[in-house]
Amino acid sequence: MADAILHNLTPVLTRWTMGGSAVRHAPPAWRDTLGDAPEEAELRLLALSGQFVGTQVIAEPAGAVQPAGDIPVLARPPLPELFRPSARRLLRSVRAPDTRRHLLDFLDRRGWTLHPGDWMPRADDDVPPVYAPWQDWAAMAATSTDAAELTDETWDDFGPAARLAALIDLRGHDPAAASALLLQRIAGEPADHRMRLLQTLVPGLSDADRPLLDLLASADRAPRVRALATAYIEGLDGRTSDREEEDAATLAAFFAVQTRGLLRRTRILEPLPPENIVYRNRRTDLFGAVPVDGFARALKLAAIDLVAIWPWGSDALLDRGFTQMLARSGTAPVVAAAADTLTLAKTIDRDVLGMLLPRLTPAQRQQAAERLIRANGATFDMVRAIAGGDGAIDDAIHMPAGIALLNALAAGDAGPGDHAGELLALGLVASRPAAAQALDRLVAVGMIASDPRLDMLRLNAALDHRRPTE
Repeated sequence: MADAILHNLTPVLTRWTMGGSAVRHAPPAWRDTLGDAPEEAELRLLALSGQFVGTQVIAEPAGAVQPAGDIPVLARPPLPELFRPSARRLLRSVRAPDTRRHLLDFLDRRGWTLHPGDWMPRADDDVPPVYAPWQDWAAMAATSTDAAELTDETWDDFGPAARLAALIDLRGHDPAAASALLLQRIAGEPADHRMRLLQTLVPGLSDADRPLLDLLASADRAPRVRALATAYIEGLDGRTSDREEEDAATLAAFFAVQTRGLLRRTRILEPLPPENIVYRNRRTDLFGAVPVDGFARALKLAAIDLVAIWPWGSDALLDRGFTQMLARSGTAPVVAAAADTLTLAKTIDRDVLGMLLPRLTPAQRQQAAERLIRANGATFDMVRAIAGGDGAIDDAIHMPAGIALLNALAAGDAGPGDHAGELLALGLVASRPAAAQALDRLVAVGMIASDPRLDMLRLNAALDHRRPTE
């Protein structure tokens, strides 16, 4: 009977969608109950249809239903009610995941979190560690995060996100203990989790991590985990196989180290023009296979000297290949030297610099951002991509990027949505006094104080610092 009624409701719903009466299409079993009065019959049909659909056509859950429990309370409070409307507008306007992460980082640095009524992370979202309890709650994790510290005994007491956050914290104050704990526990995690857990080793990577890396490089089930562990080992000591040494020699043959200058002798690295497209493709492939130390040795250079004499900016394809090699296999000092060189260059390739970001510490990223903000041609959005939601750069509106933005707005030919990304980035990277200063200058050149593009700057200028380190 239920199937027959559901079948007969199809023309009823169609008529209602079109805006007409559906009484004459009602299921035959209901017609006596509907009566003869047209308006009353229509209301009764609506009531019966709603009751039927609500009770007979609801899919039953496949397994046992368990309550999710209350939303966990985070370690830092949500934004005050006054700021929630602007936070909601910002969340609607921020589309790119990395920019949303920078907004969350900004709030975290000030000591606040988003209100759960405005936003909740998914289990796999890239968010600051403070939101880990919400991620585990969203994933319906049946685990507790009451454990004070992550140890071998408390490992299973943490949900996946909270466990990752606790491991990052442990790595920060006791790198050897974090490495030893991963050695015991990482094999029992899924491949995606193993990748994320392994990436926590980047700050402070040392020989103490070698037992873990050797195990993963030789025996892990996932090729990408083995590859990442192998890259970390190469970054530690530049070890190369016989095949890699041959490949390094082949790659070095595409370049020539020359000396120029009469009084002040300077070494330069000159790329030799490839004979044809086959040679060019071979060179590109070798960048992905050879470790940077092996490449440097084949050129009879130290890796850090190779970074110094690399012809940055002469060929974008070469820059990207070399930077990928650095990010994959360079030691921490070599990667830091490359980032310094790129931020001091006359022209800055944002994509090339972005390849090195996962290998840089927060302090190194902040240093790179400080250099970029003072460079001609570096936009606030470029600085935001490096520093994230740092909210610590003073006098930003008077930097070259700020002057360029003021001049563009003062010209008077900008549309309502123009420069929105640059204004958002300025609000994320500026310190609180710098945000207030920028608002005054932007209004002075003609922007309306209530312009939605200024939401981030207004939030920055008004939001107190709660964290004791600020």
